[in-house]
Amino acid sequence: MFYYISFLRPPPAQASLAQTEQILITPQISNDLRTEYLEDVVDIYHSWAFVPNPRSQTASVITRPAKLTSWRTAHAYKEISVPRPQNLRDGQSWRLILSVGTTRKDQVVLLCNDNIGHAPFPVMSMPILFTSRPRKAAKQEEIVRSYLLRAPAQDASPPEVFDICEQTSFDLDKKVWDSGIGLSSWLVRLYFGGQVDTSPALSRVWQVLFSRDRRDIIELGAGTGIVAITLGILRSKLDTYGQPGRIVTTDLSSALPLLQRNISSNSSLLSKVSPEPAALDWEVQGLPDAIMSNFDAGLDAIVMADVTYNTTSFPALINTLSRLAEFSKSKRADRYPSILLGYKERDVAERTLWNMAKEADINLEQVGVVSGAGGTAIEIWIGNAIGSANISQAE
Repeated sequence: MFYYISFLRPPPAQASLAQTEQILITPQISNDLRTEYLEDVVDIYHSWAFVPNPRSQTASVITRPAKLTSWRTAHAYKEISVPRPQNLRDGQSWRLILSVGTTRKDQVVLLCNDNIGHAPFPVMSMPILFTSRPRKAAKQEEIVRSYLLRAPAQDASPPEVFDICEQTSFDLDKKVWDSGIGLSSWLVRLYFGGQVDTSPALSRVWQVLFSRDRRDIIELGAGTGIVAITLGILRSKLDTYGQPGRIVTTDLSSALPLLQRNISSNSSLLSKVSPEPAALDWEVQGLPDAIMSNFDAGLDAIVMADVTYNTTSFPALINTLSRLAEFSKSKRADRYPSILLGYKERDVAERTLWNMAKEADINLEQVGVVSGAGGTAIEIWIGNAIGSANISQAE
């Protein structure tokens, strides 16, 4: 499992230039559901990121981190005043960054790190406009976390960092969850690690996702899009033969605006393969034409993370997997898509998914694990939908 720094009370969207006005926040460190607090005592540091153009929201200067407070569960609801950036000018916008370390690496989630999640993940606010004429101080409703795909190489290439925006509400499709980060980290380390010869299963994953040949991939339950964006960046790095293929990332229609924003904000890293959002409701029979028309040659892979939180949706999920497999077979005759699943157990009843999958001729095997900070680990599973004769039994 992972721990996240978050804002129980986020900063305001606007603040006065007056030094007498405090900027109050309430930081918390908890699991992704915010049901378990970090029991350890850790220091929280703050820094400010100057945003010269609020429309792009890209920071040009980040101040040196300074200690803000020490996190203790007894202070979980304590308001804290944050020192302002120095030499403020009217109309400037700044983002507030909270982390548990004093370096730039501490301010990003290190997907490339084998020990990912051993420390709480940092958080960054949306821009705060400092003005001599502030409006009513509305609280922010979104946050950003930055993810380091890879550190600079010896050729002085820039760090590969992308941002994922989340909402502070508890809408399930507008937050990043443990399995999404865990699967993304596993994919990054698989891509750069060169360990595909250690097992046939890993070699198969590599060939399906990172071959230089065309690869067509669909993601189910995309949420904020972190897995699809990670895959898109990695496939954009490949020197592919001809067309690199497509990634269609799907969720309910309510998730698509934020999903599209996250893809658009990272477009510079998605030069060859930019994920394409599409609405897909598992409960609706059949596959939308908008999805099927994107895959004239069928599917190579179906990717999922954090799709098991609602056991009542399992029949619809199994049916969707079977339909996608049947659709792909109709295009390729003898080839079924591979399935990649990032899973974290939250209820033992979720394990019934594996039995339902086997009854529908979908076989899964575990190929990896991401431990995080301890507790329940994120499991990585791969499988194949080898037939769809039992679709009706899952309905």
